[in-house]
Amino acid sequence: MAERRVNIGWAEGLHARPASLFVRAATASGIPVTIAKADGTPVNAASMLAVLGLGAKGGEEIVLASEAEGADAALDRLARLVAEGLEELPETV
Repeated sequence: MAERRVNIGWAEGLHARPASLFVRAATASGIPVTIAKADGTPVNAASMLAVLGLGAKGGEEIVLASEAEGADAALDRLARLVAEGLEELPETV
């Protein structure tokens, strides 16, 4: 299983707009990805309700994971999006 641990770069955490950007990027990856707080239960990263339900705050560590083929590249892109708190989807997502 591929996994990335990253701190949330958005000051407001995974709330509203950042969560929407993240969910769109996770969906666009084309592979099943989970997201969890560092010691929490993983949820579907492509589900807006699940991501919002995490209540992940800015600076908190999250864990992105996938067992799919090609997961390393997809998780690298998602980790960058989260860590840098990007305001728009990078073209590579």
